[in-house]
Amino acid sequence: MEKISNIRIRWIAIILVCMAALTACRKTTLVESTTDAVNMTNYFKTRPETFSELSKVLKLSETASFLNAYGSYTFFAPTNDAIKEYLQEKGKTKVEDVPAADWKDFIRFHLLEDSIPTSRFTDGKLPNLTMYGQYLVTSAVNTNGVTVLRVNRQADIIQANISVGNGIIHVINHPLKPATQTLAQLVESNPDYSIFTQALKATGLYDALNYLPANNPDTTKRWLTFIAETNASLKTAGFADFAALKAKYSNTGNPTLATDSLNLFMKYHILYDAKYQADIIVSTAHTTLAPLEVLTSKLDGQTVLMNDDIFNNVHEIGFSLVRDKSDQTASNGVLHEASAHFGIKVRYPYPVYWDVCDVPEIRKMTSVYKKTNYPFSRAEIPGLANSIRFSSLPSEGSLQYLYGSAQGSSSASYNRDVLQTPIGTTSRPVWVEFHTPLLVRGRYKLWCGYYVQAASSGVSEAQAFISSEAGETPVPLSNSRLLSFTVKRPGSAPDVEEAIGWKIYMETTSGTQSARLLGIVDIPQTGRYWLRLQAVNGSQNTNNIDMLQFIPVNMDQQYPKFKPDGTPIPRP
Repeated sequence: MEKISNIRIRWIAIILVCMAALTACRKTTLVESTTDAVNMTNYFKTRPETFSELSKVLKLSETASFLNAYGSYTFFAPTNDAIKEYLQEKGKTKVEDVPAADWKDFIRFHLLEDSIPTSRFTDGKLPNLTMYGQYLVTSAVNTNGVTVLRVNRQADIIQANISVGNGIIHVINHPLKPATQTLAQLVESNPDYSIFTQALKATGLYDALNYLPANNPDTTKRWLTFIAETNASLKTAGFADFAALKAKYSNTGNPTLATDSLNLFMKYHILYDAKYQADIIVSTAHTTLAPLEVLTSKLDGQTVLMNDDIFNNVHEIGFSLVRDKSDQTASNGVLHEASAHFGIKVRYPYPVYWDVCDVPEIRKMTSVYKKTNYPFSRAEIPGLANSIRFSSLPSEGSLQYLYGSAQGSSSASYNRDVLQTPIGTTSRPVWVEFHTPLLVRGRYKLWCGYYVQAASSGVSEAQAFISSEAGETPVPLSNSRLLSFTVKRPGSAPDVEEAIGWKIYMETTSGTQSARLLGIVDIPQTGRYWLRLQAVNGSQNTNNIDMLQFIPVNMDQQYPKFKPDGTPIPRP
């Protein structure tokens, strides 16, 4: 019996060891299956019915081994029919008739060094250059009720997001062809732009738009965007030919001078970087080659509007980018067509009296705006991020829109509402940022109008900072002062108060409505900015912000004051 028991024990041990070995084998196999996934070259090789021609191209261009190694790539893979189409355009009958160097460029133009699924596509350029050194653009196109993704306006994706060991494959039905013309050549090749071509040559800017990126000695101008005006638009504006354009704009008679008005006019049509329409609408202002001058932009439905702004309550009509004539890729940038003639818009600093509650995300709440109080939930606050953002999400309901005579507001506030904004160094977001209206280049005094409310605990003081939309580190205002939302103005004579950074900004003369000077703001170029109020101590919740006022330093700081319905009160 003892021998039998020992034998059984040995067999059980052997079985357990084998089971463990099998389990280990299974685990190893699973791991190997994730690392041994077929790479691009082998994927194409195993599907000759679709990619036999592409496999020949990879071999001839000596890129087969490269795409069989590990990495992270996106490949827009042309089908056999697409390769044959390319050969036909070249006047060739088989892959071997095309030089290997040409095929290498062909592959490089279809390949990006990143794995980019279609979920990351935008109606514009992809985030990475191709290995050839140009951008690809994508768009969604509806054809007969079916939406397809189009690449470079040249090919449709017929199978997307094929995951392989070294990246992602998107199968396309036509070959992609790189731009062969520079911006200068692209403009010159279009007879509709003949007057603008003459202007580019007369100003010497033709050469600036004629560099290939790798050859441009000025790294800031390797990629540019040009907005061209057609002869028809110029004639509508009264310019029958280049001579008329020069007579109007050239104040020196020598357009090659950087100070010549025609030179500046043409530079105002050139933006830094390659900006497709989808890129343009991301920002509200774009730097041009004309020093310190910007073009503003916004989206109206499907139309990109430029220099269409409201300044000092006056709507200034701009122009649009002609959708089907824009987004033309050049070897060194992008070409757009303007719907109308435009020149440098001369803008002078003017006061901006900004109700912080008057932002799209609050205004669209029609059952709330100018009607009742509304505490924001944490889930809703991220929706405000285009206009108002915090260092961290406020606690539930601590960000509140307050209207009328509600606690923390006052019927005496501008538009009878305030935004109760929690900030503090403990238990609160450290800072809040407001996306300003468009500010014209200049120097301003910044005032914060607020409704005073005694804090239940943890009085906070805040300091103001400014940054552009580009996202650089916010900088403090010049001559900055700390702001406490629990402090009333001193109640002295108006000139005395202004001298120490206080004023009455509303009709009421009580100290409950106070305006505090936060400092001097230097706006280097026209655009929208982010204004940050950052707590330096405390953890106050009842910071009732009513109005932010940007007033040029050389203008009247005390008037107009305002009635609660928004009516301005001029200086007596």
